[in-house]
Amino acid sequence: MTSGPGTVERPGAQEDPGALDAFLEARPQLFGIAYRMLGSVPEAEDVVQEAWIRWQGTDREVVRNPTAFLTTTVTRLAINAATSARARRETYVGPWLPEPVDTSDDPALGAERAEALEIATLVLLERLTPVERAVYVLREAFGYPYRRVAEILDMTEANARQLARRSRERLGRREAVPVDPGEHRRLLDEFVAAAHDGDLSRFERFLADDVVARPDGGGKVHASRVELHGVARVSLFFDNVWRKNWADADVRVVEANGLPALLVRIDDAPFALVSLEVTARGIEHVFVQVNPDKLGGFAAAA
Repeated sequence: MTSGPGTVERPGAQEDPGALDAFLEARPQLFGIAYRMLGSVPEAEDVVQEAWIRWQGTDREVVRNPTAFLTTTVTRLAINAATSARARRETYVGPWLPEPVDTSDDPALGAERAEALEIATLVLLERLTPVERAVYVLREAFGYPYRRVAEILDMTEANARQLARRSRERLGRREAVPVDPGEHRRLLDEFVAAAHDGDLSRFERFLADDVVARPDGGGKVHASRVELHGVARVSLFFDNVWRKNWADADVRVVEANGLPALLVRIDDAPFALVSLEVTARGIEHVFVQVNPDKLGGFAAAA
């Protein structure tokens, strides 16, 4: 850090191993917060990197709790980033989906809970303002008490509670129930088998009547630029996609955002990732990520 009038030169992290250790210890949680709020790995990494830069320039002697300081910094930076991202997504080509992440090594992605990690939930979080999203993520995914949420966001505890309640209402989520990854895996296997046999009508019986398929090509590849609603349209969409593009592809099950997902590889590169939202009514949403910019995390999938 460069000295200037009235400033005190502080050692950089390279001269203060304790500062680096504190940051590395907090980093999984920092990334987990930023990713849930932004739905983008590069944007989350940028936020964490900016927090590291600020941590280097901080008078750490007055910081009693490094993790609390870093969490506050990342959350506020993520709110700013989410505000900018929201404006950019107004011109996004076609439906937007978050960038999927491989959670085979870290199912909760830096949190004690897996909440706000599934693709379906991250899509719903787009309904919230950046501050509402921060409250929801801190409270539901990381289990922060309302008092701590209020401190991080510089608001009253009563306001934090009100925002949390409003966020849950706006998401329209049912009471959380344990998700059975085995059921997701079974349905993915059924889908692959039916497609291979050229009989997707077999798969239709697992679809909710009002099922929605949401493809994300981002204008980078040919993909539907609208959501597809209803069993007939969703089934026809996958029948066409499979016959034209995926019939000879390498198709395998991977773990994405805490749940099994279908990875389609063509020429040894990830081409698509299919994720399901499964409820007691059946498959309610099918998320199809084909934007190549968002599949890098699965490039090395074996």
